[in-house]
Amino acid sequence: MKKFFEDIKKDIKFKSAGPGKKLTEDTSSKPAPSDANARQNRRPPSEGAQMAGAAALARIEHQQRPKVHTSQDAIRIQVKKELEAEAAALAEKEKAATGEGSKVPVKDPACLSVSGVYFTCPLTGATLSKSEREVHIKEAILMRFEEDPIEASVMMVHTFNKDKEKVKAAVEIISKYVENICKNPTEEKYRKIKVSNKVFQEKVRCVEGSREFLQALGFISIMLPVDGQEEEEEFLVLPEASPDALELMKEQRDRLQRGEPVRAKLDRQPQAFMASPHAQRFELPPEFYNLTAEELKKEQQQRSDLVEKNAMLRTKAMREKDEQRERKKYNYTLLRVRLPDGNLLQGTFYAWDRLPVLFEFVRESLVDGWQPFELIAPGGQKLKESEEVSFVESNLVPAALITFAWDAAVQADIAAAGKQSQSLLKPQLLETIGTLS
Repeated sequence: MKKFFEDIKKDIKFKSAGPGKKLTEDTSSKPAPSDANARQNRRPPSEGAQMAGAAALARIEHQQRPKVHTSQDAIRIQVKKELEAEAAALAEKEKAATGEGSKVPVKDPACLSVSGVYFTCPLTGATLSKSEREVHIKEAILMRFEEDPIEASVMMVHTFNKDKEKVKAAVEIISKYVENICKNPTEEKYRKIKVSNKVFQEKVRCVEGSREFLQALGFISIMLPVDGQEEEEEFLVLPEASPDALELMKEQRDRLQRGEPVRAKLDRQPQAFMASPHAQRFELPPEFYNLTAEELKKEQQQRSDLVEKNAMLRTKAMREKDEQRERKKYNYTLLRVRLPDGNLLQGTFYAWDRLPVLFEFVRESLVDGWQPFELIAPGGQKLKESEEVSFVESNLVPAALITFAWDAAVQADIAAAGKQSQSLLKPQLLETIGTLS
């Protein structure tokens, strides 16, 4: 039908002559004299046919075609659904955490020691809140498909899937596909993957990003006949490849095997404060807590039991066990370091970070970070940079004020040489130095 109307359009260009008037033939492109007689013998379409043809052709040309979803479109749709579900679950969790009688009270943001916990996206460098990080990273990975489909699909496989055992199994099977193709490059059976195959369905397809990786390798989706079946089935087929292409495929397989999840990095939010009598006062936001809704419900009962426990004669091991459980209620810790000039350096850390992380943070904040120094925990215990001890084990969770001290012998030599620095912290920290309230 469409071809019929297209043929009519080639011979006749219709002009709208207004309501009630006939559509006239366009004489701007008359046939050659040799064809004149033949054209005269042809009966022109009736007025009704002309109008019907014009209307039908207009419908065909202006009909809105359905959008064809590419693989990336499908990914975006799926990611959107997942993120909406995650956002709803997070909202319910936060609602439970801040509900009546919960362990984590709602505090005035102006009174908090830090506004929240923040992260940095390793792909874009953007600073993100805790609730924004996963959404942002997924979007950043999807944007990588235009630049490097292999890299993006590897990131998907290792980041979008929570079950690491399933990821490992999928990577092993895909690696086997590549190995078989490279060993038998002319064997057609190794370059065809039946999508309905049980192993593919249970081990590969269920892992997000696996199909995208195969497509990035060069596999294309084709419907092929199957022996003993009337209906065709979908196959992923890899066209024959050159030796150079096979070597590249091996490298791409190695990238998949070496892949790591893309995780937002904790932004320590370094901040300097002037000397203050409130240095030991900490007000933490809810993000610092690591309590589930069920744990929050038990909190009141635990507090009631504490009175009875205190009346009992408990061993040191029992007390330490209770203290350890208390510290595990936190994901993060807020640490302040009091410097010799009275100023304070503050940063946010994971509760399971180890002491070398703190020393590195302090060293990077100092003008003369190369000089040896000591950090002293509350109670006078010296922290040792060489010890791989977590902040939880060092009783530095959920917050602590640490004292900084230069190595006395080194400082004496520097003073004798007249090379003492006027300021301790780097200029960028002093430019934004604040006041604790």
